[in-house]
Amino acid sequence: MSNQQSLSKTNYTIPIAIIAGLFSIFGFVTWINGALIPFMKTLNELTEAQSYMVASASYISFVVMALPSSYIIGKIGYKKGMSLGLTIMAIGALVFIPAAEAQTYWLFLTAIFIQGTGMTLCQTAANPYITIIGPIESGAKRMALMGIANKSAGALGSLVFGALLLSGIDEVKEKIGTASAIEKEQLLATMADSVVTPYIVMAIVLFIFAILIRKAPLPEVEATEETKGEVKNDETTKTSIFQFPHLWLGVLTLFVYVGAEVIAGDSIISYGLSLGIPAADAKFFTLFTLSAMVVTYALGVFLIPKYLKQDTALKISAILGIIFSICILSTTGFTSVLFVASLGIANALVWPAIWPLTLDGLGKFTKTASALLIMAIAGGAVILPLYGKLVDSGKHQLITSGLEEAEAIATASTNSYWILIPCYAMVLFFAVWGHKIKNWTKK
Repeated sequence: MSNQQSLSKTNYTIPIAIIAGLFSIFGFVTWINGALIPFMKTLNELTEAQSYMVASASYISFVVMALPSSYIIGKIGYKKGMSLGLTIMAIGALVFIPAAEAQTYWLFLTAIFIQGTGMTLCQTAANPYITIIGPIESGAKRMALMGIANKSAGALGSLVFGALLLSGIDEVKEKIGTASAIEKEQLLATMADSVVTPYIVMAIVLFIFAILIRKAPLPEVEATEETKGEVKNDETTKTSIFQFPHLWLGVLTLFVYVGAEVIAGDSIISYGLSLGIPAADAKFFTLFTLSAMVVTYALGVFLIPKYLKQDTALKISAILGIIFSICILSTTGFTSVLFVASLGIANALVWPAIWPLTLDGLGKFTKTASALLIMAIAGGAVILPLYGKLVDSGKHQLITSGLEEAEAIATASTNSYWILIPCYAMVLFFAVWGHKIKNWTKK
């Protein structure tokens, strides 16, 4: 038995390392949105709600492409699917070049959507692949390691792009206010050009990685056939996914959770800027959130399930989310920013806890349920712009009441974080009661 385990470890070390690199790419590309949002807001002179559509363009692709990606993976396999996804992401990176030249908002959003489409295809292939490539009993450990790779690279991405895109943005905003039309056009053109080189480099890296994945020593694996029989116990008469209330509650919970996670990571730089914190300091704030997630994620690897049950971890996460959200609303300045970053602690264990609690007892409906959970990632496309809309509305009301614009923006930005409280309340409900509701009515 020990020889078999040793062989398995030898066979799977390189593939796992390669897939970890793929998850790192997901994290890097996803979390640079924190820097792109204030950059795009200044470049295209957007409202708060419009600027947060940067994240929406990426996350909405999970709704559009989740089921088509599943079909494509079924036709061409996991390895080719990952390679194709990376190629599409590289094409999306190249679209940033004409977008920068034209300084056109919708073209930037198109580029981000294309990248999101490629990422959806990659995620649809990589998540089940890393789960079934080794012993199923260690699947959770492999997924946790992928999560750490994802968030660590996300922290690096936010740091690198924060330095590249937000350097000098405070001075640009000041000059735009007093510049002539020609001077303003030149300032914005110079600013737009700053995205060209990073995205050319990104496209090259993605193309290279697509080729390497295609040629990599990744064993062809297949998931085991889903049971064709009936679901066990009291679900024996169920013939549709609509007969599982805990599934739909799980999908809703994941939807609002992703929205909360995206707010914590993608709004924090803009929030710091709204409080008057210089961009030179604010560019590090997404790094704070993701670092908190990485540390807590690593903690979860050791605690769950030996010392901490999944539903208990979810309860603790939800309660912390509510507490930190109240603290954001009750504090000001850098202290408030730190509480936004602390949401990373509350968020880290939610994803790995929701999935098993939602899929429990679904039997032959597991594959369809998994696709629904992937589509729930679209919560990031809805709840973050809703936060931005609240900021815009609150700002206008405060200015109308006589408050200075800078103070109105800061106050509205802080007050609008109340939207997090119902999100975490839904997570708490699912942790305590929702995942136990396996039938619409009691027998």
